[in-house]
Amino acid sequence: MEHRHLGHSGLKISEITYGNWITHGSQIENDVATQCVHAALDAGITTFDTADVYANTVAEQVLGDALAGQRRESLEIFTKVYFPTGPKGPNDTGLSRKHIMESIDGSLKRLGTDYVDLYQAHRFDHETPLEETMQAFADVVRQGKALYIGVSEWTAEQLRAGHALAKELGVQLISNQPQYNMLWRVIEPEVVPAAEELGISQIVWSPIAQGVLTGKYRAGQPVPEGSRASDADGGAQFIQKYLDDEILAAVEKLEPIAKDNGLTQAQLAVAWVLQNQNVASALVGASRPEQIQSNVDAAGVALDSSTMEAIDAAVGHLAKDDPALTVSPESRLT
Repeated sequence: MEHRHLGHSGLKISEITYGNWITHGSQIENDVATQCVHAALDAGITTFDTADVYANTVAEQVLGDALAGQRRESLEIFTKVYFPTGPKGPNDTGLSRKHIMESIDGSLKRLGTDYVDLYQAHRFDHETPLEETMQAFADVVRQGKALYIGVSEWTAEQLRAGHALAKELGVQLISNQPQYNMLWRVIEPEVVPAAEELGISQIVWSPIAQGVLTGKYRAGQPVPEGSRASDADGGAQFIQKYLDDEILAAVEKLEPIAKDNGLTQAQLAVAWVLQNQNVASALVGASRPEQIQSNVDAAGVALDSSTMEAIDAAVGHLAKDDPALTVSPESRLT
């Protein structure tokens, strides 16, 4: 397993991060979740990402239980705050000081740790002054409950404003967690250049486009039984934007490109995001332990220019790259 620096910091994280969105606490049983986490550890993954909103806090508990007994100093544990949790009252959401200070304590208890390596704003909160949010994050760091701070799905303008405040407060904003894959490139025009300037890395989610880039979905054919697209409780709504016959036909053209590189289509997709030097890590999940090693095998893979050009020729014309597609809710969700 290769490791990369996260932003302009001394912290290194594994090129593959194990994430438990959708899976833990909802899609798979806890014993299988534990097996997946242990398989990730065995494969050399040291970085684990979750959020308080996943399965309404249960995913954090499952991850904490699965990591119990491991050497804490050898792990990088990330979580997030913003979306509604608990009874979902008016202050059980957002990035107010109240919600952040209460949420970090709940997350630490569920994860079974005294601190997280990275505490992330899961979205931008338009209802809370940014100064209030960043001051609360700075206090979390000063209290030793988080080592670094990050964000998720922030625009270039929001990154610049947040980074400036963090610098004034003497804390390090070192990461952004956006969606990024061959078909969703909206961070490339503005977010990546701003992040490179500011010393911020990307930890990208959905590198295989919710499974579409594995090649399992075919144009003109029904979705496979047991796949994410067939599971209303397992994230089917997130994959719909990719289930277009033109997109699926284009994805089929990636199969020979992957074979020429000795990779599966999923490995090609993960390797592709890691070619972007502003990407510190690709987030992957798993519903079965055997899926872990396959994803890990994409780490450290170098794709030559002809391969990158072939990928662009196959799917690049269908990729979304409008920066305006990076959005946070205008009002807090309850």
